[in-house]
Amino acid sequence: MSQNKSIFEEVSAGRAAKPTPQGGMIDAGRGGARRGIRLWLMALFALVVAMILVGGLTRLTDSGLSITEWKPVTGALPPMSAEAWETEFAKYREIPEYQLQNAGMSLAEFKAIYWWEWGHRQLGRLVGLIWAVGFAGFLIAKKVPAGWTNRLLLIGALGGLQGAIGWWMVSSGLEGERLDVASYRLATHLGLAFVILGYIAWYIFQLGHPERDLMQRRRGRERKLWGMGTGLLHFAFLQILIGALVAGIDAGRNYIDWPLMGGTFLPPFPFELEPLWRNFFENDATVQFIHRMVAYALFLFGVGAWFASRKSGNRAVRFGFNLVLALLSLQVLLGIVTVMHGSPWSIAILHQLGAVALWVAILRARFLAGYPPAQSIRG
Repeated sequence: MSQNKSIFEEVSAGRAAKPTPQGGMIDAGRGGARRGIRLWLMALFALVVAMILVGGLTRLTDSGLSITEWKPVTGALPPMSAEAWETEFAKYREIPEYQLQNAGMSLAEFKAIYWWEWGHRQLGRLVGLIWAVGFAGFLIAKKVPAGWTNRLLLIGALGGLQGAIGWWMVSSGLEGERLDVASYRLATHLGLAFVILGYIAWYIFQLGHPERDLMQRRRGRERKLWGMGTGLLHFAFLQILIGALVAGIDAGRNYIDWPLMGGTFLPPFPFELEPLWRNFFENDATVQFIHRMVAYALFLFGVGAWFASRKSGNRAVRFGFNLVLALLSLQVLLGIVTVMHGSPWSIAILHQLGAVALWVAILRARFLAGYPPAQSIRG
């Protein structure tokens, strides 16, 4: 005999039978894949930062020309015997840097600079390996979210190009009477490193939120701050390239007074090289003067962006530009200290690290202006 059911039981049962709402196609593949890819990119980000710093130390210690050949695969192994070390040292003794600057260097001194360059190249190989394994793994497992395959492939392509540019840079110092690599090639190499770092950071920011959330937040884009963030990004990139020119010709080790240069505003003999255009790349006085002037202009532009951000109603956006101004101020201070101490490697590498931190902070402020997070009315 059947039992009578309460009307409340029937309603309850009917509700339980309803299917759980599912996300739309815009969210497809976002779960573990997005988190996993984001963690993988974070690892790549850390390695690229390490690459930039080790590359800077390699330049500051004059170690970049210690390996005179480009062997992407077999070069992964360092010299394993006394004979192999002698062979590498003999190759180094044939280049202008040894003959004109380091004549009489001992094998022990050669090993010290060799390990810096070898370590830099090993980091490059490690970055390439981690990218390749991660990309292939996510692709084979079909865990790459829609629209992300080409973005992730771009990072690998730029990394491969960076390796080729690295050798193009090193090869410029192996012939003629040049004691260092060509400064404009060094600027190209460092500039591409920051481009790669920028793409990785931007993708990390994007993957930290579901696609539907990003689309919703984009509707609240603060266009003026988005534009100023874009301007800051390009301005900072220009300054990074000029900084590489300064490093490439050791311009930071001359004219160590501040705020003047050689006792005057405009340094002496700013256009002594012929033809005229060479002064903007090879004259240490002119290159350092340009680096200083662009730094002042970048700082003023950053202050302007900060003042504009005060009008934002979103506290996360305001804080993003607060961080930019704080790091920008610190970077200017580090630049002054670096020059006034003759650019010792211990301070110069902090200045380079400051450029990395500022670069990422500008990217983050721009992201927050373009995709402002939701906040309560009280907030």
